Amino acid sequence: MIAEGPKEQAKRSGAAIGEFIREQREQGQVSLRQLARLAGVSNPYLSQIERGLRKPSADILAQIAKALRISAEQLYVRAGFLEFREGNPEIVAAILTDEELNERQKQVLLDIYESFRRENSQLRAEADTASAPVAHAAADPAR
Repeated sequence: MIAEGPKEQAKRSGAAIGEFIREQREQGQVSLRQLARLAGVSNPYLSQIERGLRKPSADILAQIAKALRISAEQLYVRAGFLEFREGNPEIVAAILTDEELNERQKQVLLDIYESFRRENSQLRAEADTASAPVAHAAADPAR
């Protein structure tokens, strides 16, 4: 099997995000024209996104997510802008839609946020493990 190049991967993720947006639109019983108006994009542009011919920016995805009343993070993950992340989706969305930050800065902030979350989770797990025998010993005075 031949490995996909960046162009093929972009086409595949563009088609996947377009298909997902169409599914969400249809489930919400919203017409293409209505969604385009609600999201503030042109009808032809939204149609091209849904057919996988165009890959929308993070800002456009945020507008579409808001119009569909779904999480912008869901769209970012499906579009390949973001790996699935634990944490507050509103924080992730705020970083990704901030127009004052370039793409590299956004990714660095998300990486730092994720590393702090992992570190805190690991510290909590270690604290829970360390306190477990102490709690058991305190409950049994014969020890």
